[in-house]
Amino acid sequence: MRRSTVRVLSFWAVAAVVVSVGATTPPAAPAPAASPPPPVKTPVAAGYGGAVASVDADASAAGIEVLRRGGNAVDAAVATAAALGVTEPYSAGIGGGGYFVHYDARSRTVRTVDGRETAPLSADRSLFLEDGKPLAFDQAMTSGLSVGTPGTPATWDAVLDAWGTKPLRTLLAPAEKLARDGFTVDATFRSQTAANEARFRDFPATAELFLPGGKLPVVGSRLTNPDLARTYEKLGREGVGELYRGDIARDIVRTVRRPPVDPGATRVVRAGDLTAKDLRTYRTLKQAPTRVTYQGLDVYGMAPSSSGGTTVGEALNILERTDLSPDAATRSRYLHRFIEASRIAFADRGRWVGDPAFEDVPVKGLLSQRFADARECLVRDDAVLVSPLAPGDPREPGGGGGCGPAGTAAPTTYEGENTTHLTTADKWGNVVAYTLTIESTGGSGITVPGRGFLLNNELTDFSFAPANPAVHDPNLPGPGKRPRSSMSPTIVLEDGRPLLALGSPGGATIITTVLQTLTGHLDRGLPLVDAIAAPRASQRNAATTELEPGLWNDRPLRDELEALGHVFKLNPEIGAATGVQRLPDGRWLAAAERERRGGGSAMVVRPATR
Repeated sequence: MRRSTVRVLSFWAVAAVVVSVGATTPPAAPAPAASPPPPVKTPVAAGYGGAVASVDADASAAGIEVLRRGGNAVDAAVATAAALGVTEPYSAGIGGGGYFVHYDARSRTVRTVDGRETAPLSADRSLFLEDGKPLAFDQAMTSGLSVGTPGTPATWDAVLDAWGTKPLRTLLAPAEKLARDGFTVDATFRSQTAANEARFRDFPATAELFLPGGKLPVVGSRLTNPDLARTYEKLGREGVGELYRGDIARDIVRTVRRPPVDPGATRVVRAGDLTAKDLRTYRTLKQAPTRVTYQGLDVYGMAPSSSGGTTVGEALNILERTDLSPDAATRSRYLHRFIEASRIAFADRGRWVGDPAFEDVPVKGLLSQRFADARECLVRDDAVLVSPLAPGDPREPGGGGGCGPAGTAAPTTYEGENTTHLTTADKWGNVVAYTLTIESTGGSGITVPGRGFLLNNELTDFSFAPANPAVHDPNLPGPGKRPRSSMSPTIVLEDGRPLLALGSPGGATIITTVLQTLTGHLDRGLPLVDAIAAPRASQRNAATTELEPGLWNDRPLRDELEALGHVFKLNPEIGAATGVQRLPDGRWLAAAERERRGGGSAMVVRPATR
């Protein structure tokens, strides 16, 4: 989808207001502050000293400035994420959570931090049931019930403690200034606000922030968030513990338990049961990544509670035995194989992946080449698998359910599609792939009064009820449980050194976006920025496969695939990926979207074209 405008007032510029005062005449009204034109977003950049890629120019600039001042990739990732909390508040922020994948150049190791939100300690399987029936999604989303304990501030604290070099206060300073001085509203921001206008109006703090003067923000106008600026200043000065044990924690609990709804609103907004203990006892999890070998490269991803690493990894293993290069595979054969590998991997994800603190997740089996080979034998070049497809059993020799009798299938449950991803690298060779979210566009719709940030609706990523009562569902709610995610921050190494890193927003489509971008680059030979820009398909063990317009409108290609039995539906836009790549000559290349979400922003410290 083509969107017309790019965001952003550079926070490094200061708008001047000139007031003329006559000697004997009344003072003139101040001239309105003139917003400088938004900087042009660049989807690709190459050079030295490090790289940052995000959806937003101000956010990427914040990360680049940290790199210029001697910070590393982790420092830059935190600064970029904080700025995205200002300019992309409907996708990310300190009211949400995410997953952080880090390559350490000194030790040549990949480590991860699970900063996923958690359910209240009082939660059980009936969290989203009333009278034994699941709530409608929109009622669950816009409620205190959907709010999990935020993990983003704790993630920043954990990664800076483990690998960072700069204090949090320094890294929050650019975002604090951006929140105070404002950013330029673009068409995407306005359209996202318009889509949420009705529910935003039901929460006075949200309406005051995002509907200035009671109206939709105008494209080209400047939007400020002084409450968030003060919140960032407080976190920088006193530490993120303020959000988990201090005044901010108390405000979050009060907001969730007694949602501040406009007295005139007719919407029923259910209260949640988040407590001070839930915030006080929250912990991020440092854990080993998932790993598979593909085309001689090591592909690292996020282990459960995210399903990203296992599902991308299984699909790559299924594709490993097929030559997908343009010389060996037509576009239709490539897409057919990609779609079928995705279908199978999602069938297995739905049965096996949940929070490993509550579920026995057979990660090793799901990522084994033996299991993938047993599942790959289902794929035919002259027909399409029927969805929902039954899962295999990675615990059994030969991957039970592979090419044998079909078991019982369960369809993929819905996940919100709005998230953001950033990727950073530094001059020492450290790399970060970081995906963060507040879940749906605008999260729960509930802003913490006086604090300037939206609360997540992440708990709607749980299954409200078993998708199929005959199949065990590992993603039902539980006390302190992390809902299953599809976030797939990914780092690829060649001979122990970074080759590329990438990720995307998009709910469950994140997995297929990352998989298609990887295979587009590694198998089809597309430059990274072209692999990101390529029109996408997404199959998630459903009867239909979603296509972006670039594939939907390719009638000859669709005819070939439909002749095999594929059924398609149009999706105007899937994901918004970013990535970085280490070039053979030592330069870093940053890559982002050309058009999706108004285009992304790729920057390097010292541009060099050779």
